[in-house]
Amino acid sequence: MRQPTPSLTSVAAHPGWPVALPAVALTVLITVLLFRETALAMASIWERSDTYAHGFIVPPITLWLIWRMRASLAALPPRHSYAAVLLFAGVGFAWLLGELAAVNVVSQFALVAMLVLAVPAVLGWQVARRITFPLLFLFFAVPFGDFALPTLMDWTAHFTVLGLRLSGIPVHSEGLRFVIPTGSWSVVEACSGVRYLIASVTVGTLFAYLTYRSLTRRVVFVIVSFLVPIVANWVRAYLIVMIGHLSGNKLAVGVDHLIYGWLFFGVVILSMFWIGARWREDDDQVAPVANLAPAGAAAVATTAPSVVAAVLTVLVGGGCTLGLWQIEQQRTPQVSELARLGPIAGWQAVPSDPDDWQPEYANYVARTQARFEQDGRTAELFLAYYRNQDQQHKMVSSANVMVRSDDPLWVKVASGTREIGFAEQKIQVRTRELRGPAAARLVVWQWYWVNGHWTASDAMAKVYTALSRLTGKGDDSAVIVLYAPQEQAGAGNAVLDDFARAAGPAIETALRQTMDAR
Repeated sequence: MRQPTPSLTSVAAHPGWPVALPAVALTVLITVLLFRETALAMASIWERSDTYAHGFIVPPITLWLIWRMRASLAALPPRHSYAAVLLFAGVGFAWLLGELAAVNVVSQFALVAMLVLAVPAVLGWQVARRITFPLLFLFFAVPFGDFALPTLMDWTAHFTVLGLRLSGIPVHSEGLRFVIPTGSWSVVEACSGVRYLIASVTVGTLFAYLTYRSLTRRVVFVIVSFLVPIVANWVRAYLIVMIGHLSGNKLAVGVDHLIYGWLFFGVVILSMFWIGARWREDDDQVAPVANLAPAGAAAVATTAPSVVAAVLTVLVGGGCTLGLWQIEQQRTPQVSELARLGPIAGWQAVPSDPDDWQPEYANYVARTQARFEQDGRTAELFLAYYRNQDQQHKMVSSANVMVRSDDPLWVKVASGTREIGFAEQKIQVRTRELRGPAAARLVVWQWYWVNGHWTASDAMAKVYTALSRLTGKGDDSAVIVLYAPQEQAGAGNAVLDDFARAAGPAIETALRQTMDAR
């Protein structure tokens, strides 16, 4: 005669939980309070951005997923892990670096990682492994994905142009803008599909976990939920342009553009889940291991270290926030203007046109923009200086760009990198080619200066900033932009190469003098 499988609720809970459960709950709560500025920054993004509004429901879903396992978790003995406390400290240091460099995403990922590590620190790795997915799902609360915007926009523009040409429609394209016989179109941030992608991956990952048991099926469905919205967005953009073209621009423009896009995306995603559900795997309930835990005073003795681990975890978190506070007290007096540029050999300063193009940089403490001429050739310089940076006033930011994707006058048509001679050394710069009014074209070079270090990399600029602040040297930084008309004699790149060699010493001296003015 077959013995019935015991139900999950029939197994007695481990006697250590009455102590361990409040300990881990308080640890998580205090961690959120200690790092509340980071948590509030995440919540403010959820509130103002439709792309990341799902962040509000991620923590409740995590709690619900854990609640579903409460019976099997109750049978496990809660045991602390000092190794997890050490990992918590390491992630706390990463949070500190993220704050010093004013990189929101690093600080926010670090906060979520600390909340996750608080579980094994107080309850042990056995419990943490049992709820691995709910804990990892919490990372979807981090507003992350804007970095993919330029790439997704480029892909969407290329696919749309390719589809139109294959449909027999003549297209003239430059960068993210293209013209067809019935009108002109451009791919802006709303057309990138990043909103569709993030929503699909978040929901698709949860669906895969709840629907399948095998790791292979789960991974395959997550990959599908990543690829489908990208391809669907390409098709959506192509169809919208085709509808506008065939209707004489009476349909699929204005609000219709967004409505058609969301309807198409909704149909595609629902179809993906409907097809995926055909291979669902039912959950086989497995009885937990019999509870052989000690009772009474012995149980209290086994959970006492969990309380110690909880206290240590909180102290480590407090130490990280205290360290940031101490560094923040070392801020230097603000500057109001850049040091004056010295003479540039062979180049004459001339009045600049207030209507000239300039980079879309903001929240600097000082800036210089000047035009120079040499033998009929023209080059322009833009310097923006930053000091005492924070999340609202920082040099490297997604809001600081050469040209906005929705700029009505200027559009980026090419980009790259090159090595130049500057200030008696070789440095890498980022290059852009812009097209503006009346077919005007500009060649643009851009790079950063951070406390004496030159770099064209956003990531390295952040690293230099964090290390400089950590060692008490401040965060003085500047963005350097050189640009020249492409059409002039000698071409824009050759003009900028000559100007950069001549202007290097003057620019470096002005930046160092500004830094020393404290």
